Amino acid sequence: MEDKNSSLEALVEQAGELLQQTFQEVAKRIVGQRDMLEGMMTGLLAEGHVLLEGVPGLAKTLAVKTLAEVLDSGFKRIQFTPDLLPADLIGTMIYRPQTGDFIPRKGPIFTNIILADEINRSPAKVQSALLEAMEERQVTLGTESYQLAEPFLVLATQNPIEHEGTYPLPEAQLDRFIVKLYVPYPSFSEEKDILKRVGVKADIRIRKVLDKDKIERLRSAVRKIHVDPRIEEYIVSLVQTSREKDREKGDFVRFIEYGGSPRASIYLFRCAKAKALLEGRTFVIPEDVKALAPAVLRHRIILTYEAEAEDLSTDQIITEILRGVDVP
Repeated sequence: MEDKNSSLEALVEQAGELLQQTFQEVAKRIVGQRDMLEGMMTGLLAEGHVLLEGVPGLAKTLAVKTLAEVLDSGFKRIQFTPDLLPADLIGTMIYRPQTGDFIPRKGPIFTNIILADEINRSPAKVQSALLEAMEERQVTLGTESYQLAEPFLVLATQNPIEHEGTYPLPEAQLDRFIVKLYVPYPSFSEEKDILKRVGVKADIRIRKVLDKDKIERLRSAVRKIHVDPRIEEYIVSLVQTSREKDREKGDFVRFIEYGGSPRASIYLFRCAKAKALLEGRTFVIPEDVKALAPAVLRHRIILTYEAEAEDLSTDQIITEILRGVDVP
């Protein structure tokens, strides 16, 4: 057992060095926004997709492009627009007159890192084209299914203040994102640093730190992170409480129309393990779960009309859920 623990500690230590180098490279272009960067890395380590929401100009797109440069892997950016078609995303079958056959023309989804920029600007038929790729890691063209290469990560951005020409993401689509991150404004000092760094256009070189093998090693380390059974019960209790109708659980439950599904429990479990690795630990603590609960649950809990009438946010309800569940 001691040998097993020491080997895991060594693995976590090596992972910490790689992660530190990664964040150092990204910080050459991105000032602050540590929570956003850790959230994207959590998605990569926990093998899930990430949705970034924030007003224009907060470096969401730049952060995704920079992270993709740090990773020595394929990268494609797709600008979502109202006239985008599913074939523009996943590809289509092309007729070859020389042989009389149809051959697949693979779309930009066949890469490792996808930047889905302003994902809510495309209608439901385009969103549905992403579902199979995001969940099954495969794309069906004609009668054949084609596996996507690993790692496969969708990093999507959306603007919360524009409504004209946008399409709210359906719940089935939102549920495929392991976390939804809110990107805040920078602080006063951070914005001063932004002026100094990018006020004058400069070519900031980024060194590639992670390749596919190193990413798999990091993911392997996440899988080995220890989770105490009491932490597992805590995770399940949080998600179960989000769908309880028992008023004894708290007055807040009347504001919840639909709670998180078992997928929320799975993703919170994975994210907590990734958070532990980011913190340099071989085990998960309750604070890991509490820190990630809003990001995992905020796009999975649907509030009632009564909650909207009282101007309550999903994050406020999640805070009440965290207060109502005993911490192990």
